Amino acid sequence: MTQEIQIGESFIGAGVNAAHVNTVLGHRNGPAGSAWATALASPSAGHVPFVAVLRPSLPVKPLTLFVTKTAPANDQHGNLIWGAAQAGIAAGVADAVADGILSEEQADSHALIAAVWVNPQADDDDAVYRNNRESVRTALENGAKGLPSTAEVIDARHTPSNPFFTPRG
Repeated sequence: MTQEIQIGESFIGAGVNAAHVNTVLGHRNGPAGSAWATALASPSAGHVPFVAVLRPSLPVKPLTLFVTKTAPANDQHGNLIWGAAQAGIAAGVADAVADGILSEEQADSHALIAAVWVNPQADDDDAVYRNNRESVRTALENGAKGLPSTAEVIDARHTPSNPFFTPRG
């Protein structure tokens, strides 16, 4: 049994329907499994972790805990979180197994935490679905490959930017 934890990150899309996903993957009998169970058992106001499903009573494997990065702002936002984003996360995790990024052994022995950002202003459920599907798959691939490289981080340190801020000088 390995105690290795893989951490991944991915930002896919543009505008209000973009997806930003962080992943933590590790063996169910290790620290990731403990974190998974603790998070599931410790909801807070507006942040209720839940198991991602491909359809009711069919959870994706590895068992994936969907954790929102923002509380639902309104009914439409909540529907995008529990509907389109969850479906995208579940399908993207299944894609990662089907594509060999995660092994079938890991699908049965590991736990995955997916921290998911859905913009409260998101307005296109198909885009939210597609972007979350690609983002979680990419985050898992990045985690499996140990990306980004330290050299890439060092090279980018003088030019940080993100969709919300770019330094002017």
